Amino acid sequence: MQEINQNLAEEAGLNITHICLPPDSSEAEIIDEILKINEDTRVHGLALQISENSFSNKVLNALKPEKDVDGVTDINLGRLVRGDAHECYISPVARAVIELLEKSGVNLDGKKILVIGAHGSLEAAVQCLFQRRGSMTMSSQWKTPQLQSKLLEADIVVLGSPKPEEIPLSWIQPGTTVLNCSNDFLSGKLGHGSLGVHLHGLIAENDVSLLAAALRIQNMVSSGRRWLREQQHARWRLHCLKLQPLSPVPSDLEISKAQTPKAVDVLAKEIGLLADEIEIYGKSKAKVRLSLLERLKDQADGKYVLVAGITPTPLGEGKSTVTVGLVQAMTAHLNINSFACLRQPSQGPTFGVKGGAAGGGYAQVIPMEEFNLHLTGDIHAITAANNLLAAAVDTRILHENTQTNKGLYNRLVPSVNGVREFSSIQLARLKKLGINKTDPNALTEEEMGKFARLNIDPSTITWQRVLDTNDRFLRKITIGQAPTEKGYSRQAQFDIAVASEIMAVLALTDSLADMKERLGRMVVASDKNGQPVTAEDLGVTGALTVLMKDAIKPNLMQTLEGTPVFVHAGPFANIAHGNSSVLADKIALKLVGQEGFVVTEAGFGADIGMEKFFNIKCRASGLVPNAVVLVATVRALKMHGGGPSVTAGVPLKKEYTEENIQLVADGCCNLQKQIQIAQLFGVPVIVALNVFKTDTRAEIDLVCELAKRAGAFDAVPCYHWSVGGKGTVQLARAVRDAANKGSRFRFLYDVQLPIVEKIRTIAQAVYGAKDIELSPEAQSKIDRYTQQGFGNLPICMAKTHLSLSHEPDKKGVPRDFILPISDVRASIGAGFIYPLVGTMSTMPGLPTRPCFYDIDLDTETEQVKGLF
Repeated sequence: MQEINQNLAEEAGLNITHICLPPDSSEAEIIDEILKINEDTRVHGLALQISENSFSNKVLNALKPEKDVDGVTDINLGRLVRGDAHECYISPVARAVIELLEKSGVNLDGKKILVIGAHGSLEAAVQCLFQRRGSMTMSSQWKTPQLQSKLLEADIVVLGSPKPEEIPLSWIQPGTTVLNCSNDFLSGKLGHGSLGVHLHGLIAENDVSLLAAALRIQNMVSSGRRWLREQQHARWRLHCLKLQPLSPVPSDLEISKAQTPKAVDVLAKEIGLLADEIEIYGKSKAKVRLSLLERLKDQADGKYVLVAGITPTPLGEGKSTVTVGLVQAMTAHLNINSFACLRQPSQGPTFGVKGGAAGGGYAQVIPMEEFNLHLTGDIHAITAANNLLAAAVDTRILHENTQTNKGLYNRLVPSVNGVREFSSIQLARLKKLGINKTDPNALTEEEMGKFARLNIDPSTITWQRVLDTNDRFLRKITIGQAPTEKGYSRQAQFDIAVASEIMAVLALTDSLADMKERLGRMVVASDKNGQPVTAEDLGVTGALTVLMKDAIKPNLMQTLEGTPVFVHAGPFANIAHGNSSVLADKIALKLVGQEGFVVTEAGFGADIGMEKFFNIKCRASGLVPNAVVLVATVRALKMHGGGPSVTAGVPLKKEYTEENIQLVADGCCNLQKQIQIAQLFGVPVIVALNVFKTDTRAEIDLVCELAKRAGAFDAVPCYHWSVGGKGTVQLARAVRDAANKGSRFRFLYDVQLPIVEKIRTIAQAVYGAKDIELSPEAQSKIDRYTQQGFGNLPICMAKTHLSLSHEPDKKGVPRDFILPISDVRASIGAGFIYPLVGTMSTMPGLPTRPCFYDIDLDTETEQVKGLF
């Protein structure tokens, strides 16, 4: 039977693999093997060839129904009995019996059929198929006392198991049609085909078993075809979650807890992910494997939409909320495949002032407490990798300062069990140094010194330790004060974890191999000759990649309405490039298909997050955006129009809670400027006015009218916070129309320009500055980076998000200012130059009353309280 299957499979162009288990395999071992095959996407059909005594309901129903090409599972049998034969696999043996009779010209209507010695799925399938053709069926076992009388009545006899010797052939009436299915079709033991009884003068030999083998292969082909169809883009059959909005709107945490999310594996299946493409974390989170990109490489991308904003108040204007509301509207209300791609929030702001970043009201990612806290540990992995590299830098300086060349070399390349050899990363360093030797004992003393010493200049170290907590007392510290460090101490600092270059690498990489290369390229300092020292030089690249191997996989979650969200990477936009990961966007664009939409969000105002999205992220990814959604609020526009200062934790003044048309009109200058910035890149702009309950109709209408006059494709009031996706349907339609119009995307500057000119272009064209002013330190760094060959990288400005200028209190559209560049750093692994504008801190501090005062845990229910 295996040989027959193999020959038929080759003829059909299929590959067959035989998995041979030991004869004494237990039921549990057989089931375990079946479950493995169920999850193997390379296998599209599974036929069990095991002994009859190994069959049990547990074994048979362990098969996935869609791979059950023998039709033995309860689900396939149930569909057959119900009449849904087109939705199931039917037993090839049962089908062979029917087809042989019908092709021989036998009219089955009204015939009496006796099925003898059949069991389980074969008995059920044979009887069902005969009954559907008008036959009357009887079933019997060989030892039934009335067998002889039943044989006398039968027009057609189907033998389901070998005939015992004591049953004479004479019991079967002449002219009766007999079909023998007694070959153990699952164990592969062939029976004797037909018994040779005349059928209207014809004799059939072995026809049942041979035709059954062919029909089994046909089922396998059907399974493969169905799988291929499923890989092609189709509109998702997404079960969206219903909202029941309350008024007044409860807290974000109460709303999140009131909704029960779908199991993440269900969501994954709904959007076309295979079982082996996700790694589940708990009930509501999963990581998505990058192998998906290879599977869907020929799939056309969907439309790519960026959500940016005007210059915000310290409270934020709701870009994440608009992003979530927009995809809820598209998928749950317009039946358009859509995906939100968001950044993972830092725990610094979560416990500081701003709170979480899961959206808000009825436009959130859920569960919001899991989103805002540890998620799947990506930021912790970044912290560990970053600090390992920081430890490697200072440790290397200490050891080089306290050891001779020979002693250092012998410790770097020790003899283990009498064998001395270079590691792979050490061989790479030798190659970089031009030393073409692989035997550690063959190096000269000069080569040993060259290999062993990095000669790091401590004054040039740019790599800082990081922590995902707002801690102002770590902004400047002294390290190395213990006596064990032998007098080697220096001033250093901690940055917030999301400011780490490793976070930027994670956000911009497009594969595991690319991430490893980028991590190795990261520059931590210069040597005493002014040459860059990298993570690769320190020999730590492989270890960093190991720490980051899971973090590179995007995290799948869902919105309140059950639509998919990727949460991946979380660089700040004021001190980093402020965008979620390239990989999340690329995977989402494949999953939504050509007619779908991926909506991603850029941090803070369009002058910061959007500019970096276009000039840094789109350069790295090669992706072209189709539209920009610019989020504005009446509150922020009033601030830009001359309203009182807005401070987190302090009640808003009456100017913000009462109608004030003049303030709104005056503040729209900032909105108009941000629209112009987006237009520099040739992308259509839709303004989304995030409506608060204190906004009046006159204020809303004024903002929308002025936005359109300023060149916006459309301007739409949005009510997602209070009612969910239903409140953003108008915005979704506007985005769809704008994206279909097409964009003429272009970069703002050529990366081949000198560093200073690229900084000046951003300052003048985006911020509206008159010119820039470089500090001596900034000029020195620019000269060094240019000399080191890094001058052709894009620019990532570190600037306050509270103003278009460098001064946070200058609202509206400041003019004729000089932009001070106090320092310049290089993130070579991430791939950008990083100028600091004015006095920018890379470690936030806690306020007088941080959010943590309100955060608590109910120790009985384990429910988190107080997050927002």
